[in-house]
Amino acid sequence: MNHRSIVTVLAALATLSLAGCMNTSPVWDANFGDAVRTARMMQTLNPNAPYNPDPVTGVDGRAATFAMDRYNQSFRNPPTDTSAYVIGVGGNSVGSP
Repeated sequence: MNHRSIVTVLAALATLSLAGCMNTSPVWDANFGDAVRTARMMQTLNPNAPYNPDPVTGVDGRAATFAMDRYNQSFRNPPTDTSAYVIGVGGNSVGSP
C-alpha cells in the first residue's frame, strides 16, 4: 500500500471513531413526549375546563340518573339476538316467484 491510501484509511477510521462518540441523547430528551402532548392538545375541546366554576347545565338529575342506570343495565343484561346465525336464510328474496 502506498502512503496516500494509508492516510486515507486512517482518516476514515478517525472520522468513524469520532462519529461514534457523538451524543444525540440531549436532543431526543428535549423533545421526548412532544408528539403525545400535541395529540392530546389537539383532541381537547376546552383545555381550561377544570378551572371553570360553573356547573354543567342542560340535563336534569333525574334524566341523567335514568340514562346512566340504563347504560349500566345494558352491560349486566345485554340484549340477545335470536337471529344472529340465520342471516339471509329463509324468507323471500328479490325476484323469487
